[in-house]
Amino acid sequence: MQNLRVALVQADLAWHDIGANIARFDALLSPLAGKADLVALPEMFSTGFTMKPSEVAEGMDGLATAALRRWARELNAHVAGSVVIHESGRYYNRLLWARPDGTIEHYDKRHLFRMAGEDAVYAPGTLAPVMDIEGWKIRPFICYDLRFPVWSRNVGNACDLALYVANWPAKRARHWRALLAARAIENQCYVVGVNRVGSDGNGVAYSGDSMALDYSGEVLVDAGDGEGTRVVELSHETLAAYRSSFPAWKDADPFTLG
Repeated sequence: MQNLRVALVQADLAWHDIGANIARFDALLSPLAGKADLVALPEMFSTGFTMKPSEVAEGMDGLATAALRRWARELNAHVAGSVVIHESGRYYNRLLWARPDGTIEHYDKRHLFRMAGEDAVYAPGTLAPVMDIEGWKIRPFICYDLRFPVWSRNVGNACDLALYVANWPAKRARHWRALLAARAIENQCYVVGVNRVGSDGNGVAYSGDSMALDYSGEVLVDAGDGEGTRVVELSHETLAAYRSSFPAWKDADPFTLG
């Protein structure tokens, strides 16, 4: 299986300004043409992490979705990031996964951040899709999901890469780093976490710290606190060899989620 090139795009976000954020990512993504198979953007990349969805929500035919489709086509890559979606009378914090052929898949955030009131304005997701890129199995998550190991559990090595897109505040950066490593070690898979920088419309500061880690928790990429992109190349061959040499996954407790 070919190596997987993943681009982590760490950016400051304009508050509630979809057009400005699309323009910002136009500039950040254009150099990635031909250099990445998967491009990961932060949570609510088009608006910032907002509890006022009525002011910015779009349908599945909105500007952010169109931009993701365009980027996927122009870069010949899969492009993923979450946006505020209004559908069937509800608001969702929805990760959209755009493929180069123009198709879209999605994941709705399961764990809603009650400390910010997210659970009061957004509907939770119920499905746990696994995306495929040339045989690589990738499971997407959004921010607060990172704190819940049962939801993240990689049962039977069903995924090779766990992708977390986030607006994770600087004051809890230590938690972010520790939990990304924990998810990689316990699930014996690659983990990529993509966060934002700057401050949002509520004055919350973000320190970035986007990271890629291997299946043993070793840091492959650390983006620090600056805006920009980092590309990491992941090897399925070394992942398979590690799982074979240290098959802790075979002794995991079986379970099902209700």
